[in-house]
Amino acid sequence: MNNYRDLVLASESSRRREILSLLGLPFRVLPSALDETALMAAFPSPDDAATGLAAAKALEVAKTTAGAAVIGADTLVVLGDRALGKPRDANEARQMLQRLRGKEHRVITGVAVASGTSLVADMVSTRVWMRDFSDEEMERYIASGDPLDKAGAYAIQSEAFRPVARIEGCYLNVVGLPLCITASLLNRAGYGISLAPFGSSPQECRYCAE
Repeated sequence: MNNYRDLVLASESSRRREILSLLGLPFRVLPSALDETALMAAFPSPDDAATGLAAAKALEVAKTTAGAAVIGADTLVVLGDRALGKPRDANEARQMLQRLRGKEHRVITGVAVASGTSLVADMVSTRVWMRDFSDEEMERYIASGDPLDKAGAYAIQSEAFRPVARIEGCYLNVVGLPLCITASLLNRAGYGISLAPFGSSPQECRYCAE
């Protein structure tokens, strides 16, 4: 049984709202005001940054939501050892997409659940291969405005652009919220969510499958 009457998603992402709703739990949205860019330099690696930023977001919102369980998440696209966040403008989106085109990279999402000062956190990594899209396709996608609020300047679920050739690992992680890890963390925080739909691997998880 759920020990919390209030579940909060500390993100304004519509994609994360849609994914979290798959669990069938009532929740409300209270975005974190954390300055992610200012904190990034404090972490020694992208993996640490994803988990650390997710935890910081969850703890920040938990300070103002007594008794609630707060979910924080942070997604980074990692090419080599460089983390790509959200582009600041169309030119930066173009640069990111040019770097990623035709290459393999990782998408990592840190997820944290906080209640008061209590915190549990974990991270998921997915290997992604981008297709060799043309300059014309890229420019149309940039003109749509869609890349500007996406880590790495792309959405795997874009029907118009279809930037990804294939992946290995959790699909929902690339969208922005790995539901299997989120459910597991909520259980560690006191929820009673059945993990049966998630199987023992992303290949068996009906929510992760593309």
